[in-house]
Amino acid sequence: MFEQIIEFALNNPLLVGVFILLLLLVIFNETRGTAKGVDTAEAVRLMNRDEAVALDIRDRKDFNAGHITGAVHIPMNSLDSRMHELDKHKDKKILVVCKMGNSANMAVSKLQKAGFQEAMRLKGGMMQWQTDSMPVVKK
Repeated sequence: MFEQIIEFALNNPLLVGVFILLLLLVIFNETRGTAKGVDTAEAVRLMNRDEAVALDIRDRKDFNAGHITGAVHIPMNSLDSRMHELDKHKDKKILVVCKMGNSANMAVSKLQKAGFQEAMRLKGGMMQWQTDSMPVVKK
C-alpha cells in the first residue's frame, strides 16, 4: 500500500503538490483567529450556571424552524445596527449561534470590538445542537 502511495506521488507531482497546498491552507484557516468555541455540553452549562445569552444570527426562516430556548435573534446582516439590543447583556457571556458554526466567527469579532469580551461561538452551530438531540423551540 505504501509503495502505491509513493508511486502515485512520483507519477503525479503536480496533483500531490496541489493537495498539500490545499491541506496547508485548510489548517491555516482553522487555526488563525477563530473565535473561542464551546461544544453543546459546555454551552448548556454556560446558559444554566452562568446565565449566558444565546445570540442566534441565522435568518428569520431558520430561526423560526427551530432555535435554542430564550435565544435572542439578531440576523448577521442586522448585527451592526441592532447591537445596542445586547447592551443589557454586556456583563454576561454571549454564545453566538449560526447554522454550522462557521459564520459565528465574524459575529464574535464584532461583539468583542463592541466590548462584549465574553463572546464565544457554538461549535457546529445549530446543526450540532440538533445532532446532539438538544431541545429547540419552534415558532
